Amino acid sequence: MMERVSDYPRPPRLEHCSDHVRVEALGRLLAESNRSIRILETFHPPTYYLPPDAFNLDLLESSSHSTFCEWKGIATYHDVVFGDQRLHEALWTYLNPSDRFREIAGWYALYPALMDACWVNAELVIPQPGSFYGGWITPEIQGPFKGDPQHPKLI
Repeated sequence: MMERVSDYPRPPRLEHCSDHVRVEALGRLLAESNRSIRILETFHPPTYYLPPDAFNLDLLESSSHSTFCEWKGIATYHDVVFGDQRLHEALWTYLNPSDRFREIAGWYALYPALMDACWVNAELVIPQPGSFYGGWITPEIQGPFKGDPQHPKLI
């Protein structure tokens, strides 16, 4: 079923999902789950949040970086580390999100562009354009997408 990101709501909404999600980083399996929550927001491809038990937590190291989202609150970041390799601030989580987003508390989202590869139901994910965004583009997701330089009004 095709989804147009222009039809997604603002403010964003949560959607529970049973898609098979797999993430590899630094040559390792970082996360895998059939349980996720997608955040759907106008002109953004979905961002997948996965539960902590989906992750190889031995590869995660807390970062001092944090950001603020007007909808969800304060996000804290984690690096992915293996040996002498490090992906800085590659994942984020909301430990105490706003009431509307309380279901993602402690779950992790990540930047697909920083990973070796991400898949949804065996389909390779294309990262959302722009270094600030963590959207996951799969074949059924239709743009235009925020962050795409071909659509400067959305950047």
